[in-house]
Amino acid sequence: MSVQTVPSPLLGRPGAVAAEGPDAGVAWHYGDPTREQRLLVEGLAVVDLSHRAVVTVSGPDRLSWLHSITTQALTGLPPRTSTEALILSPKGHVEHALHVVDDGETTWITAEPGTADALVGWLRSMQFMLRVEITDRTDEFAVLGEPIGREGVDGEPVVWRDPWPTVAPGSVSYAAVDSVEGAEHPASGRQWRELLVPRAELERAVGDRPLAGTWASEALRVEAWRPRLGLETDHRTIPHEVDWLRTAVHLTKGCYRGQETVARVHNLGRPPRRLVMLHLDGSAHQLSPSGAVVELDGRSIGQVTTAARHHELGPIALALVKRNAPVDAVLQVDGVSAAQEVVVAP
Repeated sequence: MSVQTVPSPLLGRPGAVAAEGPDAGVAWHYGDPTREQRLLVEGLAVVDLSHRAVVTVSGPDRLSWLHSITTQALTGLPPRTSTEALILSPKGHVEHALHVVDDGETTWITAEPGTADALVGWLRSMQFMLRVEITDRTDEFAVLGEPIGREGVDGEPVVWRDPWPTVAPGSVSYAAVDSVEGAEHPASGRQWRELLVPRAELERAVGDRPLAGTWASEALRVEAWRPRLGLETDHRTIPHEVDWLRTAVHLTKGCYRGQETVARVHNLGRPPRRLVMLHLDGSAHQLSPSGAVVELDGRSIGQVTTAARHHELGPIALALVKRNAPVDAVLQVDGVSAAQEVVVAP
């Protein structure tokens, strides 16, 4: 297995509490998650994401090949320019989410923790006779999350800058807020990037900067309506449902696996589910877990995907609900009232 099973050395820092679930192996928080969120918002802290998968693709055909098998237009991607791509099933369901940047010689990909084996296996199955080499670098390189909005430059480590929520060329927004004149996406101005460093140099790369745990980074992700593979997705998620077309899907790039579903839903219909953000009644002491049922008038209409405690908004969550659920209805999660904020337009 290529999953990074050894806990991060940063878990040895004072106050560190280990995360569980998909973020196991790094810190959930370092003793004060509210302060850690504020430090991230202020651009001062750094997040240990060393459990993320790191894969490289080298060879002269790498960009044109990745272009042909993913949702993103990658042919001619300039060096040190970040983008995002998805790998879909033949029926258009999201299987992998790739953070992609090319340094001029090698394409660097970071992906969700624990996905390296499956990703590398699938990529190699699609290699055929092309001049590409796929390598799992998870044991060699670690990822740090930084609230910084610039691309990497020559002479510094490889950097992937998150394009969210900018609508990329050839892409489209499914967010309701973008259809309202004068309205602004909650992630407008968001700055975030992933710094790739040799795993042996992880602690030196952090230096004396304050650390924030995944409690803080996930709360800010929920606030930004930013989907995450394995949380906002299940075996039947299509990109439209979570507004992933805006950064990860080029609608006119040509054929790729799952493209027929993407085009059909975009041109002829609407997705069966839609992402919402829920403002949960703060009287409950425990957050509802991922998978908790979202109800309307006693009927199940969806499920929570990620819940978090935000330093200003309080308990919030992302959830997938049926497209036709009334946008003004107050929902229920585990008996707690949940006011919905529309993310994807019905």
